[in-house]
Amino acid sequence: MELRDYQEAARQAVHDEWAAGRRRTLMVLPTGTGKTVVFAKVIEDVVRKGGRALVLAHRGELLDQAADKLLAVTGLGANVEKAGQSAFDDWYRVCVGSVQTMMRDRRLSAFPPDYFDLIVVDEAHHTLAEGYLKVLGHFPGAKVLGVTATADRGDRRDLGQYYDSLAYEYSMLDAVRDGWLCKIQAQTIPLKIDLSGVSVSQGDFKASDLGTALDPYLEAIAEEMVAAGCLGRKTVVFLPLIKTSQKFAGMLAARGFACAEVNGESRDRADVLQRFASGSLNVLCNSMLLTEGWDCPDVDCIVVLRPTKVRSLYAQMVGRGTRVSPGKEALLVLDFLWHSKRHELCHPAHLVTDDAEAARLATTALEAAGMPVDVEEAVSTATDDMVRAAEERLALRLDEMRQRQRQLVDPVQYAYSIQSSDLLGYEPEFPWQTAPPSKAQLAALEKAGIFPDEVPNAGYASMLIDKLVSRKAAGLATPKQIRLLERKGFVHVGDWGFQAANRLIGRISTNGWRVPDGIDPASYVPKAMARE
Repeated sequence: MELRDYQEAARQAVHDEWAAGRRRTLMVLPTGTGKTVVFAKVIEDVVRKGGRALVLAHRGELLDQAADKLLAVTGLGANVEKAGQSAFDDWYRVCVGSVQTMMRDRRLSAFPPDYFDLIVVDEAHHTLAEGYLKVLGHFPGAKVLGVTATADRGDRRDLGQYYDSLAYEYSMLDAVRDGWLCKIQAQTIPLKIDLSGVSVSQGDFKASDLGTALDPYLEAIAEEMVAAGCLGRKTVVFLPLIKTSQKFAGMLAARGFACAEVNGESRDRADVLQRFASGSLNVLCNSMLLTEGWDCPDVDCIVVLRPTKVRSLYAQMVGRGTRVSPGKEALLVLDFLWHSKRHELCHPAHLVTDDAEAARLATTALEAAGMPVDVEEAVSTATDDMVRAAEERLALRLDEMRQRQRQLVDPVQYAYSIQSSDLLGYEPEFPWQTAPPSKAQLAALEKAGIFPDEVPNAGYASMLIDKLVSRKAAGLATPKQIRLLERKGFVHVGDWGFQAANRLIGRISTNGWRVPDGIDPASYVPKAMARE
């Protein structure tokens, strides 16, 4: 199976991390972009070299899917570790097992500590749970690949307690822009739902309290779904409790929706899912059953009635509708005015940006619109507003930096010049990133024109070096070129090509290091860029 460009890049990045000595690494690919395909190919790489691999998940359905995908993508069979059946000494070199099964003392002790060369943790946001750590700790020499659909800055900082690095991240925004996922539109429903009395358990709202808080609003929500045109859409509704899900399904059915409810105890679950897939049902209500391991690409509306503070959970719910499908132009997400004084809730904008302020501004704009709005466009507008505000705040500091007489460029100035938000907002997330920069890193940065004394840690140095390498490969202006031209008053030099910057510097040097007559630095654009 031929991998997509980003999938191959992810596969290679994982091997690069292992080669660099970071044996526990993360890979982030959003729902619908083939994370199972990628880790199947990584497993194949290990097995082809004589190694053994374990795929660890928290639900049986995910294990069966992983085994099926492994066979389809690589031709490798896998043994499922389950009651009455053990993968130990089996001729298959891949085992798939649930954490609930593998963590049992008798079963785990049957495997020597060096039995597996690789452990893949599917849905890696569960890694820090006691059962996972017990299984992983039994195989101390194994390389570990954690895969998840989302790991924002806060999640990565938590997962950094176990993982050494983030090997690769392909964002939902990247996938939408590249056409691998559909566009996301959000419509804020003008219905204020009071969550002030809902308690918190294990970092998120307590499901039982949510069900009680939601009950008085269900009839109004059903009416809003009619008004939003959901009768003509294929919709999945997420609710906090089974009884709430069943009750709401009845309300929708009374309003003309072809609706059904599924839960973990539904005996007819397979039949209901098949009827929904075939189109005889157009609404599916569930109490968090369908967050993982279920796909129906033509779903074009998601209604989240299970408010959450956890971005990974929110992304899993909305991710049920982000796959592309013939005739599907966009996914509509219905959002609500959740009233909670104490907690910041996830909204559609959080799917396409890690920046809390950009998400807040975009969410406010979506609320004011009163109609479906492209989430990417809303976040882009909010980000532009933030950049303008940041430019004003940084202007004085940058003017001072540019007047310094040293030949090297301050890294903050460089980040601003190339408009690198990840450098400007950088925070270390893994232990190795917090260490001081190495001598080799500092030497490389100084050679490239970056003032090394202002580089705070190894993680920031690594990101800077990656930026320099990628910009050189793209033929863009160097730090020294940028600094010299900015000191002459030229703007947006970070966008210029190396050759364009070099030609202008040549003209300036032959003119006694003065800007030639007829050139206004504040408005000058290289000819090549002007033609574009």
